Amino acid sequence: MVTTTVHLLRHGEVHNPTGLLYGRLPGYRLSERGQQMAELVARTLAGDEGAPRRDVVVVTASPLQRAQETATPIAEAFGVALGTDERLIEAENHFQGLRFGVGDGSLRHPAHWPYLRNPFRPSWGEPYVEQVDRMLAAVDAARVAARGHEAVLVSHQLPIWVTRLALENRRLWHDPRKRQCSLASLTSLRFEDDTLVGVGYGEPAAALLPGASQVPGA
Repeated sequence: MVTTTVHLLRHGEVHNPTGLLYGRLPGYRLSERGQQMAELVARTLAGDEGAPRRDVVVVTASPLQRAQETATPIAEAFGVALGTDERLIEAENHFQGLRFGVGDGSLRHPAHWPYLRNPFRPSWGEPYVEQVDRMLAAVDAARVAARGHEAVLVSHQLPIWVTRLALENRRLWHDPRKRQCSLASLTSLRFEDDTLVGVGYGEPAAALLPGASQVPGA
């Protein structure tokens, strides 16, 4: 049996002073803290933070700037070329470029209400099943490329989360507030040959998460 691990890494914190739902819009870079998160994840995977060095031979990212910037220090730490895979991109969303909410947000405009009619698909953006299909295709390609070693795929919260739900045979529609996929977190898929045998989750940048310093013992 050959063991291969594919890590799904959510990008670090994004510089977004206006609070827009940026989605697939270009030009959204990591914040200073987001850059620190990316560097900390790279050091952790490389064994410089007390954890064992991982056997990473493939690093691939979504084409969006925030994912590329998160992946770069990891590729550099392991001396591998950084790849790009469109299948890892953020989910398409009707509310992209808007403030999502009531008050001064987009939900106060009736023109947007029809996009909220079906939360199970969801009606406001790319169907969950389509996100899962493309993400699993990217995972499979990485598993083959990194056979017997480890791969890191840098993507976005929603695609990573619904992929995990699918692999754990859970329903895809969910409460976004209950996603276990924090900034710069790792959802790790362990395969024996072609069979998924385990799903793990870790937060190597937990100390840098917003509000972490307010948690006792953090």
